Amino acid sequence: MARNANLVGAITANVYMLLITAVFVSRILGWFEIGRWVGFASSLIIVPLVHLFVVGLGTGRRKIYFVWLALMVLFALFELVVDQILRIDLRSAQRTVVPYATFFFAATGGMIGVASQAGKAWAITTVIVFLIMAVLAFVQRGVTGL
Repeated sequence: MARNANLVGAITANVYMLLITAVFVSRILGWFEIGRWVGFASSLIIVPLVHLFVVGLGTGRRKIYFVWLALMVLFALFELVVDQILRIDLRSAQRTVVPYATFFFAATGGMIGVASQAGKAWAITTVIVFLIMAVLAFVQRGVTGL
């Protein structure tokens, strides 16, 4: 059971980061509506994360594992409600974009820890995907101001 959960965690982390990478690329290309819908679809990460949390309770995982999952679930819920449903702009003001970006990188960075449970190859892959995503986050900020 733990082995399957490890694989689910690694796949979930990478799929989420690749979806967010697609959001950033779509914004860079000016395809804002496509980026919005891909961002909305990324909210589905909540389902496997809750599954991992529940399964993890029965496996004796370290507490940090649950912190990583909780951060990502909270960020995904925050994104869904604030960005997708209420459409509140947090990116244009310096006083809101810094905490928002910090929350984003803390949550997605924690997913590296979740993915690393599946082994070294998954850890390396996830770090590479994270770094690409992070670079594109700053590129799209520079290009679009978002």
